[in-house]
Amino acid sequence: VRRDNLMATKKIPILVPDHAYVPKHEIMSKKEAQKVLDKFNCKPTELPLIFVTDPAILGLGVKPGDMIKITRKSGTAGESTYYRYVVEI
Repeated sequence: VRRDNLMATKKIPILVPDHAYVPKHEIMSKKEAQKVLDKFNCKPTELPLIFVTDPAILGLGVKPGDMIKITRKSGTAGESTYYRYVVEI
């Protein structure tokens, strides 16, 4: 039995949200989301979109219509916050 092909066929599952390069994603409450929309004077559909199937948010239990807060580390600002509106494909 040849075993040299064995390593090429095995896949190691990696949970994307746990990866070092994936910033923190969290579901916003309706109240928090409304504050952000009021602050930026926009509608949810005017925010950048994120698909419900995006690997970074799969484990959060999101549904279309939710808003996601993304917190990234920044070398210049220390921390940056981004918002996304969850949609279906």
